[in-house]
Amino acid sequence: MSDVQKRIGAAYLVPVVVMDDAARAADTARAMLAGGVDIMEITLRTNAGLASIEAVAKGCPGVLVGGGTVLSLDHCKEAIRRGAQFIVSPGYDPVIVEHCLSSGIDVFPGCVTPTEITAALKAGLRVLKFFPASVYGGIKAIKALSGPFPNVSFIPTGGVDLNNLGDYITPAVFAVGGGWLCDRRAVNAGDYQAITAVCEQSVKLVKERR
Repeated sequence: MSDVQKRIGAAYLVPVVVMDDAARAADTARAMLAGGVDIMEITLRTNAGLASIEAVAKGCPGVLVGGGTVLSLDHCKEAIRRGAQFIVSPGYDPVIVEHCLSSGIDVFPGCVTPTEITAALKAGLRVLKFFPASVYGGIKAIKALSGPFPNVSFIPTGGVDLNNLGDYITPAVFAVGGGWLCDRRAVNAGDYQAITAVCEQSVKLVKERR
């Protein structure tokens, strides 16, 4: 297991962060860090995504920053160049996976079917994103898949929040991802205290249940 995976597994929480203004990225990272969360997956859903990755990588070294919603090899390469230490994609793209593995970068592609999981296993991956979790059966599906795939751990994302986080604290789950840890509206409003508070609540729940 890589150092990045060890750190994500220890944290158990992966905020999925959508940034509209890169100037707020470092302060957002510090707000989560104050709440006990030192992982940050910044999505490339906005034009500010890549610059935000760079801002956190340079301005908040205490946070492990990765690139999320990576849909092309070009974006993958650019996210890594900007400082992303891991890559997350919503689906399984063998080109992105191969590039990350050859570059020594951890990659977590979205895999929800036995066929996708098998492809990921053949590539040497053991930790996979499960997205969108709520649509594809949630924790019930993850537990069912862990039967034929006992060596695979999942990072469920999509439909997870503070209300059902406890349901996902189980051995088959490597970590849990979601936007509830860093609300987009709170970021845009500069309400960093709210972000810290939610992270604190989530960390407390994880510690109580694990």
